[in-house]
This record gives sequence, structure tokens and C-alpha cells, in this order.
Amino acid sequence: MAKKHGPDTHHIVHNPAGGWDVKRGGSERASSHHETKREAIDEGRIVSRNQGTEFRIHNLDGRIGQSDSHGHDPNPPKG
Repeated sequence: MAKKHGPDTHHIVHNPAGGWDVKRGGSERASSHHETKREAIDEGRIVSRNQGTEFRIHNLDGRIGQSDSHGHDPNPPKG
């Protein structure tokens, strides 16, 4: 399945100038910037929950290290 980077996602990404950004999928600009990854994750999770989006936490190398669904999960758990 292809990676989803559309407006139904929020991403935590490393900023090359330092710190971490919260970005809406498909957006060039950061929604917010934080000194630490933990601060970015905390803020990004709140935004993602409020907007019902998929939440992707990237590692320093840019790869997705963790993912949470706060909305329209294409693969919801059974049971």
C-alpha cells in the first residue's frame, strides 16, 4: 500500500535547521516548530486527534517510525 501524505495526515519531521516540525500532509510549511521531538509529538497528537487525521512520526532519517490513526483508519483492528 502506498504511503499516504495527503491532507488527511499529520507528520512529525526533523527540521534541517534544528528541532522538529508538525506538518499537515502535502503542506510545505510547518503547522508548528518545536525544540524537541517529544514536544512536537505531544502537539501533533493533539492536532491530529482534533482533526481526525492519520498521525505519522518520522525518524531522523525521514522514515516513518511510528503511526497512529485518529480518524479514518483504512485498516481498523478486528474485534
